[in-house]
Amino acid sequence: MFERMIRSNWFVPITVILIILFLLPIAAPRFYVYILALIYVTALLAMSLNMVVGHGGMFQFHHAVFYGVGAYTVALMLTKTKLPLWVGFIAGPLVAAITGLIIGWFCVRLTRLYFGMLQISLGSLIWAIVFRWYSFTGGDDGIHGVSMPSFLSSLNHSYYFILVVFLICLVLMYMIFRSPFGSTLQAIRDNAQRCEAVGINVRLYQLGGIVVATFFAGVAGVLFVVLERSVFAEMLFWVLSLEIFIMCLLGGWFTFAGPILGAAMIVALRTFVGKYTEYWTLILGVILILVIFFLPEGVMGFFQDLLKPASKELSERGR
Repeated sequence: MFERMIRSNWFVPITVILIILFLLPIAAPRFYVYILALIYVTALLAMSLNMVVGHGGMFQFHHAVFYGVGAYTVALMLTKTKLPLWVGFIAGPLVAAITGLIIGWFCVRLTRLYFGMLQISLGSLIWAIVFRWYSFTGGDDGIHGVSMPSFLSSLNHSYYFILVVFLICLVLMYMIFRSPFGSTLQAIRDNAQRCEAVGINVRLYQLGGIVVATFFAGVAGVLFVVLERSVFAEMLFWVLSLEIFIMCLLGGWFTFAGPILGAAMIVALRTFVGKYTEYWTLILGVILILVIFFLPEGVMGFFQDLLKPASKELSERGR
């Protein structure tokens, strides 16, 4: 995989971008460092959703619940127990994946819209428990003041930690995406009946895809706690799930990096346009309508189609 990446035309621009991202906290104001770290967390969450929706074809309508489960797991372990930090960081994604396994076990027995509706119901049940259990989860107040060790004490330290974890997750997701497992998921998305006819256990692969995606959603939840030092019940609410859907739609469902661009667009709109008007969602709605009509494959999908002939020409010259 790495040899293919080095030989590709994307190696130089990706390297330059990574160098800029690592050097940025040295010169950029704290506010922009925070916004970038938030984009990494949100992009990881959007990419985890895209693994099951864009690449797996499953109607994962309440993905945010796994993000919240991962965040609440690490926050509760750090505030209510004396366990080491690394235990909480590992437990967050694992508990999110186990939750995804349990919910997915029921959902994969249904198809399409029924799959999504059942997941919304089960996810809303978890949200209701978190929202009402004041003595344990803090209810609608959430959990605040989660303490972090010295190596995560400053914003810059948290930024680098989040960036490194984000990049590791990107590499792992790309390896899964290019693996036989990822190819099988995409085949199931395109034609589940044909895959079942040739002997593929469709439900098992779908369940595996859900577990993997919810694990990465749990990682995003842990990173959110590292950045914000708090969690709240709205993280598990269906509105956030809808927002993640929009990120994937804007960036491009069938692209690998599209959700990163979609997450950056949503966070930037909410942050910078929201400073001047509370109707930033109206602007988002207009952008979304334009994308649906003129860029049905998303912004990243449009650029990929645009650059495909040039990339093909360059690769042929290289030969």
